[in-house]
Amino acid sequence: MRIALDSQACQGHGRCYSLAPELFDSDDEGYAVLLVDGDVPADLEESARLAADNCPEFAITCQS
Repeated sequence: MRIALDSQACQGHGRCYSLAPELFDSDDEGYAVLLVDGDVPADLEESARLAADNCPEFAITCQS
């Protein structure tokens, strides 16, 4: 699975890094930062989907 973050769409709600701290962090202004380089480890795929499903701005996408 691959994950992508549209940083232009991110509004800094923080749900992604609250739900999947292994995959996301926040920058100095509170916007999401992706911690993996697109490829999600198999054991974190469910966390990636959870973060994408809970992003109110749809800034996170997952592709199998």
